[in-house]
Amino acid sequence: MLQEESDLSLIIAQIVQKLKGSNLYAQLERQAWASLQRPEIKLESLKEDIKEFFKISGWEKKLQNAVYSELSVFPLPSHPAAPPEHLKEPLVYMRKAQGSWEKRILKSLNSMCTELSIPLARKRPVGEQKELLNKWNEMGTDEPDLSLFRPVYAPKDFLEVLINLRNPNYENGDSLSFRTHLGLIQVPLKVKDIPELKEFFVELGLTTGQLGIDDSTQVPPELFENEHVRIGQKVLAEQDSAAAQQYVRQGSPTALRAELWALILNISSQPEDILYYEQLKTNVIQHDLLVDSLIYKDVKLTASNDDYYFVFEDYLYQVLLCFSRDTSVLGHFAYSSASPPKSYIRGKLGLEEYAVFYPPNVAPLCFLYHEPSKLYQIFREMYVRFFFRLHSISSHPSGIVSLCLLFETLLQTYLPQLFYHLREIGAQPLRISFKWMVRAFSGYLATDQLLLLWDRILGYNTLEILAGKILAAAVFAFRAVNLMEVTSLAAAEAVLADLSTLKVMPLLQIFLFATVT
Repeated sequence: MLQEESDLSLIIAQIVQKLKGSNLYAQLERQAWASLQRPEIKLESLKEDIKEFFKISGWEKKLQNAVYSELSVFPLPSHPAAPPEHLKEPLVYMRKAQGSWEKRILKSLNSMCTELSIPLARKRPVGEQKELLNKWNEMGTDEPDLSLFRPVYAPKDFLEVLINLRNPNYENGDSLSFRTHLGLIQVPLKVKDIPELKEFFVELGLTTGQLGIDDSTQVPPELFENEHVRIGQKVLAEQDSAAAQQYVRQGSPTALRAELWALILNISSQPEDILYYEQLKTNVIQHDLLVDSLIYKDVKLTASNDDYYFVFEDYLYQVLLCFSRDTSVLGHFAYSSASPPKSYIRGKLGLEEYAVFYPPNVAPLCFLYHEPSKLYQIFREMYVRFFFRLHSISSHPSGIVSLCLLFETLLQTYLPQLFYHLREIGAQPLRISFKWMVRAFSGYLATDQLLLLWDRILGYNTLEILAGKILAAAVFAFRAVNLMEVTSLAAAEAVLADLSTLKVMPLLQIFLFATVT
């Protein structure tokens, strides 16, 4: 009991310390001072009167939302005597693997710099700055020659690293479990079983209304959709982040989604946020990084050729280029197994910049947010809360290692014939599904289905729903009959090549609550 109280006190102290450095804290302080001029504030009951003023004026709700937002990204509990690196990743072999992966990425970047005789970072000449500024809103029309630039790594390279992970406490002679022996991921991590999954994702049950199912044209809107929209409007009126997060577990109406996601992520477009975005833009204009060309090439190869996202090409460049300069993102490394690489602008030694490339999961958000600064804030928060875990090696339940392990566990346990068949023909399911997971299904599902899926990521504050736990396995279950007939990896990939016609929510419900028992 004393330990729990000590842990709670530590959490409170850390959140208070973090909020003290925020703009909200300064606003609350100003409001408190201003309230002293109000006639209803009495000296003898000063504390209670100010608290009541905050409650009536809405500032209490803003503070609650800020605290709730901090709790959503707070590191998992650890022993108070644990060293700082344990907050990032408790398992030593995972930390070493992540460190080796980072060195490999940086080596690839440095080799590219050497081969092409270009620096990791440089200050743009004045003429080049003016040119970039003039075409800021139409960068997609530019066609530079990027043929010499190569991707830093492909998903299959990352997968090979995960496949080779081993816990050194397990000797080669130890007998492996049936699951570990069959799957590609061979590290012993605690994963949820099906009863735990059903309990955790209880709102996905067959008896609960869901957008993505109960709003179809065959279902009268008065049975679910109209009431769900009404409740959503009430949640927005209350401006309660916790209520919004609970609400989107059943899906978000299209007209309310942008506001609901911003409320859950505690994002509001204040003048200082717009100014910060403009500062990042200025940094992009002034300095050229190697990663700029990698971002440009990736967008050209992916989103520019996508029927859904090509119209947002300019937005993608703007957001990703600014993201690569944002030093506030460094905060997420406190609870990530990864560490920030450093690049230095010539003449400005010590200026930290990113020199890594991130997959463009920003694209689907362009359907919701049309103001670049707001779009940027949402993407940044989504990345530091969720998506970074798909690109780093860790033992976290929402990390890519756990997701891969749970995906294989589901298939081996509940579709053993299919799993064994694919394994025997050299088509390990994880080799097919890994690219879906590492991009959070962006670019594979139709946009409306992807946004319904991401509703649930936000609602449950976890990536477990999309990859290892349910959706990837549900896709294999849905195509099981066809997959049982294939005789090669290429044939299996062909069966699963097009996911754009799939309906996410029926798949999830049927697989978790009907097929799996």
